Amino acid sequence: MTAFMFPGQGSQYPNMARDFHDNFKIAKLIFEKIEDFTSINLRKIIFSDNDELLNQTDITQLSIFATSAAIFYTLIDENKIIFDENSVMLGHSLGEYTALTCSNKLSLEDASILLKKRGSLMHNALEKNTYGMAALIGSPVSEIYKIIKENNLNLNVANDNSPIQVVISGKIKDLDKSEEIFKKHSTKKFIKLNVSSSFHSKFMIEAQNDLNNFIQKVNFQENKIKIISNYSANYSDNNLEIIEALKKQMANTVNWTKSIKNLELVNEKNIIEIGPGKVLSGLVKRISNYFDIQSINKIDDLKGFINAK
Repeated sequence: MTAFMFPGQGSQYPNMARDFHDNFKIAKLIFEKIEDFTSINLRKIIFSDNDELLNQTDITQLSIFATSAAIFYTLIDENKIIFDENSVMLGHSLGEYTALTCSNKLSLEDASILLKKRGSLMHNALEKNTYGMAALIGSPVSEIYKIIKENNLNLNVANDNSPIQVVISGKIKDLDKSEEIFKKHSTKKFIKLNVSSSFHSKFMIEAQNDLNNFIQKVNFQENKIKIISNYSANYSDNNLEIIEALKKQMANTVNWTKSIKNLELVNEKNIIEIGPGKVLSGLVKRISNYFDIQSINKIDDLKGFINAK
């Protein structure tokens, strides 16, 4: 059995999966289908050297999803990986939608339409240049929660990415005020992220509620593949549990550290990260030394994966 994980926003780069698209019919077909479902020419944006549009949230999410799905279905079509009802899948933020699609719980069409809506809602949810996010390096999430509470900071923990990396969300003015407070404690670095919103925070509740109107209309297929949800960090094949957690994802913390710790309990040592970049592999290594991890985002990675088998 193998666990599959899929990246989220921030892993994108120009020309990602271009090699898969140009060399495998199934990869090209996945891009074509997602473009048909969403009426967005993703390849024109992804397969260029101008990353301005690619870094725009309403485009980024679909682009990463299309890239990850194209690579995953290529691996399946080429019989390079096998997954069955004993498999576990998880993804970081939008990557959870990729996991739901690749596990056959969501159709490619439904996931594409949901992510188009999700990206648009998140992109337009808040006033630009007013909200932001920051990565805190060196402090565990328990310490961050404590500092926020003791100093009455109007901030939320957006991502618990690893024992030494936590991302917070809030208004820019509140983030600026908090920097020295965090640095007085165990935080070694305070890095403001290049985003103009506050994802995975209470500020996303209205957008989350709007998205849920669409989620509840979608048909989720039943199967035994387990999904580890960002919101609960629990693994489950129960669609009711999976859907309820998904409905809370946008306005709550991505509990990545706990998700990986819970993956240990499944007694699965092998993880394959599928999609652009190797961010998640790096995070997992900071969380646990239990796993054997491989990342596949280029054809060269695929060749290395085959040779290692």
